Amino acid sequence: MPNSLTTIAFDADDTLWQNEQFFRLTQARFAELLRNYTEEDHLMDRLLEAEHRNLGHYGFGIKGFVLSMIETALEVTDHKVSGEVIAELLAAGQDMLRHPIHLLPHVEETVGTLAENYRIVLITKGDLLDQERKLAQSGLGDRFDAVEIVSHKTRATYDQVFAADPLGPSGAMMVGNSLKSDVIPALEAGAWAVYVPHDLTWELEHAPKPAGSARFREIPDLGHLPALIDQIST
Repeated sequence: MPNSLTTIAFDADDTLWQNEQFFRLTQARFAELLRNYTEEDHLMDRLLEAEHRNLGHYGFGIKGFVLSMIETALEVTDHKVSGEVIAELLAAGQDMLRHPIHLLPHVEETVGTLAENYRIVLITKGDLLDQERKLAQSGLGDRFDAVEIVSHKTRATYDQVFAADPLGPSGAMMVGNSLKSDVIPALEAGAWAVYVPHDLTWELEHAPKPAGSARFREIPDLGHLPALIDQIST
């Protein structure tokens, strides 16, 4: 095992498996249900505002998303939205919670290969039960030496998780699709951070790329990760 890198940590949603696309499909259904009350762009802006202010109450995940849709529906209709629409939004959320897992390209082979030589950790935020369900269905559960399901990803999160590494954060790498949650706070903790862009990353996870950071890398997909790690470790 290379001395310079001992732990590889992965984000879950939209890094290992598809997630945001199911939110977008539900948003489209939401807009269709409310089409007689407001324009879609205005509705999506109001929904994003509701999601942002509700993060402290509901956290990340499907349940908070559904509650934010219901709140937005009440707001834009001046509380005139029908019980049938509310029922459809609840049903849409239940469908999302039952949706099968679709791994992204190169995930299974990359995680499997790296697990042979590195400590592999999953660091994800969201609803505990839903994230546990997705991990179980992914078939990747036995590849991880540790799983951390957290409310937020901050520098303190990475300090705590990477404290288990013999080298601390300096011997760890975080891999994910969110600049805001996966990259910037991991770099602040002193770890490596690898950005793997996803076409449908949620607006609240957007942030500028870190300029001038020697420990920041970007790759198009996880298939490029083993070669990058080899390059860093030599």
